[in-house]
Amino acid sequence: MIKTIDRLMQFIEHAGLSARQFDLSIGASNGYTLRMRKNHASIGSDVIENIVKTYPQLNLIWLITGEGEMLNPGIEAIRVNKLPREKELEIERIVTAKIKERQEKELKELLMEVNKEIKKRNEKE
Repeated sequence: MIKTIDRLMQFIEHAGLSARQFDLSIGASNGYTLRMRKNHASIGSDVIENIVKTYPQLNLIWLITGEGEMLNPGIEAIRVNKLPREKELEIERIVTAKIKERQEKELKELLMEVNKEIKKRNEKE
């Protein structure tokens, strides 16, 4: 039986978004939709409310019951293939911070290795 989360994943794919982009666009926690799909869980009503507000072209009846068409006829898609600019900037900030965090970690590890090597050489002398 196809559940609401499965239909939501169909919409996300149709919209050309990744699950992460979709989660951010509706204000859900990172990994929310993939976690719900993995656990075959139900989507919370607060999340459905945010989905409908963000994607008014999505047919709520189809999302919940599977009846009808995925998209509401006559409602123009609002940024279906593009996140709001503020969300894009948020994603960029998160990615930049994660890259910097990893670079700093790798640099610290490299410095520790160099220090160990120097210590070993000094002990041999």
